[in-house]
Amino acid sequence: MRKIYLGVLMLYLGILSSHAQTQTEKQAAKDTSNYQSRKLSLDEVNFVSGYYHQNGNNSAVTGGIGTEKLTDFANTLDVQFSKYGKSGRKNTYLFELGVDHYTSASSDKIDPSTISSASMQDTRVYPSLNWTTLNEKTGNSFGFTGSYSHEFDYQSFGAGFNLTRLSKDKNTQFDFKAQAFLDTWKVILPIELRTGYNPNVQQGHEHWDYPSAPRNSFSTSFSLSQVLSTRLQALIVVEPSYQKGLLATRYQRDYFIDGSERAENLPGGRYKLPIGLRFNYFLDDHFVIRTFYRYYMDNWGIRAHTAEIEVPVKFSSFVSVSPYYRYNYQTGTRYFAPYGQHNPNDTYYTSDYDLSTLHSNFVGANLRLAPPKGVFGWQRFNSLELRYGHYMRSTGLNSNIVTLAMKFK
Repeated sequence: MRKIYLGVLMLYLGILSSHAQTQTEKQAAKDTSNYQSRKLSLDEVNFVSGYYHQNGNNSAVTGGIGTEKLTDFANTLDVQFSKYGKSGRKNTYLFELGVDHYTSASSDKIDPSTISSASMQDTRVYPSLNWTTLNEKTGNSFGFTGSYSHEFDYQSFGAGFNLTRLSKDKNTQFDFKAQAFLDTWKVILPIELRTGYNPNVQQGHEHWDYPSAPRNSFSTSFSLSQVLSTRLQALIVVEPSYQKGLLATRYQRDYFIDGSERAENLPGGRYKLPIGLRFNYFLDDHFVIRTFYRYYMDNWGIRAHTAEIEVPVKFSSFVSVSPYYRYNYQTGTRYFAPYGQHNPNDTYYTSDYDLSTLHSNFVGANLRLAPPKGVFGWQRFNSLELRYGHYMRSTGLNSNIVTLAMKFK
């Protein structure tokens, strides 16, 4: 039961092993120049660990006022295997396991009578598995993904499909993705709005039998990338999506001009349409300029513009630093109002400042080490990255995120 306002993390750690060829395999390699080993092999292992911390004073749990203090520690491990089939196509298997643990002061206000309820902290576990088959001659591929996610108040089952097509000269690439997430949420109301509440008898979430409600999400992504010149590359991406079910966070309070209080209520359907455009310009051997712009709209009335620039600076063949900056401006939903300003006649209402009119700045840098002999002289330790970002929002929310990523090949 959390709100994390910046996306947080992914990637990996592991131990690689190699297997010697048998004498028969060596002989076959000599006799057949086109031979590809059909043995399952470990390609790479990635580990990402990130720490996120935020502060603010517009908690939606308490109606748009109160602390938004939150910390999240996230870790993701992915392991990639590959195997060539009889047809010569390369089959890649990617297993990913993520574990997040967070603490949230605002979530503890769902039931203020508890000193430290279960809602104050929780752990989310989310494994996934992807299979992709690739024709290395053409660069064309397709694959499928299955995923699962679970924490105290919800569980989710996901499925996805990915497709890539390249032109004959490899200068044009089309990517398509489709995903579906079937979620089940526990309908948790603020303690004072629950039917039959008796503060002397029922203390803590363990005494409540919460009803459940579905929330299904369907998304697609269409992207087209083009090499325009030896220095310039461009990409356009369109990502329409649709959600249906319980879209309101029912333990978030709303207060009205007549002094009444209700649980957040939002429409049961939501269409989203983000459109993005990216340009990468290779200035020389040491500088790359990456720019990105995205326009977002939905049927709740939200409109947003996001612009980002990142300039990787390559100091040597294996050391680079990438400073970046992102600016976002958002026009809020028609259903938003601050604490105590909702009209009692409204059907839908929220005091969640994520859905309000706002602007934000995000600035940081990424340090990457990829020495030819491996990080710290370990050949298998392919790369090490350290990334830091600071987020500032016009509503008063501020946050910091530190991410460590390691790749082993």
